[in-house]
Amino acid sequence: NHRNARRILLFVDPHVRQLAPYTTVMSSIERHAPSGHTVDVYDEIRVEPNNLSFQHAISYMSNQISTHGPYDVVIALGGGSTIDTAKAANLYANYPPSGDFYDYVNPPLGKGLPVPADGKLTPLIAVPTTAGTGSETTGVAIFDDVPTRSKTGIAHRSLRPTLGIVDPDNMKHLPPSVARYSGMDVLCHALESYTAIPYASRPGGRPPSPNARPAYQGSNPISDIWSLHALRECAAYLPRFVRDVEGDAEARSRMCLAASSAGMGFGNAGVHLCHGMSYAVASQVKDGYWTEGYPKPNDDETNDGHGLVSHGLSVTINAPSVFRFTGTPGMIDDPIAEKYSQDRHAECARILAEARRSSMAAAAATTTTTIPSEKAMRDQPGEALADELLELMTLLQIPVGLRSLGYDESNVEDLARGTLPQHRVTKLSPRQPVELEELRGLFTSALDG
Repeated sequence: NHRNARRILLFVDPHVRQLAPYTTVMSSIERHAPSGHTVDVYDEIRVEPNNLSFQHAISYMSNQISTHGPYDVVIALGGGSTIDTAKAANLYANYPPSGDFYDYVNPPLGKGLPVPADGKLTPLIAVPTTAGTGSETTGVAIFDDVPTRSKTGIAHRSLRPTLGIVDPDNMKHLPPSVARYSGMDVLCHALESYTAIPYASRPGGRPPSPNARPAYQGSNPISDIWSLHALRECAAYLPRFVRDVEGDAEARSRMCLAASSAGMGFGNAGVHLCHGMSYAVASQVKDGYWTEGYPKPNDDETNDGHGLVSHGLSVTINAPSVFRFTGTPGMIDDPIAEKYSQDRHAECARILAEARRSSMAAAAATTTTTIPSEKAMRDQPGEALADELLELMTLLQIPVGLRSLGYDESNVEDLARGTLPQHRVTKLSPRQPVELEELRGLFTSALDG
């Protein structure tokens, strides 16, 4: 029972530590924890964590356990970077690998070893402060791998938090830029999980037992419920949320739940190419580029000599190119699978178009843009979905095309090769194959949106 916890470890984003949610958490601990409790606070969280920041957090938790004994509960207060850091530290501090850090890391960069069968981690309470990653619902922790300039992660059911506390008041002080890109991450979680290859068609076939089922299984009837709900909520409320984060309590609440809903959707179905390609974009960021509105670390306003493409931006900027590719008619041999994919792309385009129509009507807006016809969405669903995403990106003032982040044709090869190791997600694309040639084409298309 976490209310009887005497030894507590709190992971908190250093910027969140200056805000009301931190005070609320500390006050709640003081009220409810038994007398004599202790709280250790770790706030050296890196925005977009890497293998080095994970290892630093792991060392801290391991040393504290070695010196003072095990923790009764771990709390993570912050966005996905904070929650993922807490997940990794909790795993490695409780079950140090026999080899090295990469034992638990997803292949091909790591060995992907499972948590010991009898392994129980310290209970983890995740308190998100962004409407974005849905990390409070998933068994995944994502990080930049510095040596290979790529992004990868650790995935296991044991990593899933014991409890998620999702409170829209914790998101009142989000900067508009963070709200914008974390919200688009929610949208892409929903789109990718709903359009992913069906679970029954996943490469590798049926697992020998439920325990061998991968974390990302492909779209399925359960994930569809969560993903469609999140998509509709994002389409309706994301623009309002970005426009008035603090004042629009309804939009904040709806986006808050949309993030968790999308997390439950993609946490079962998986994501595909938007996220698979994003990892190379984020890890190969051009020096000096920093996503507007994101806080910089305090070490002389640098980040280990690295720039920052926020996760939500790195995902979103590829999305129009991705859905043109996955939603192009006639590219899937099986006619049943083809219809399944085309119908889903058209449905996603329709949801975004209807939300845009409603928003325009509510604002009595005059615009030169048009809503695509039902025939257009049926005939070219990938193009229709890409166009709707570009409309939303323009509305939210999101950069369009990789050129706006400093990339050009000379970077396409490295970006494509940096995506190749992401088989765990690229194999979930409804259109296959996705190998080097296809990735080159996707990144070339994404240069200009």
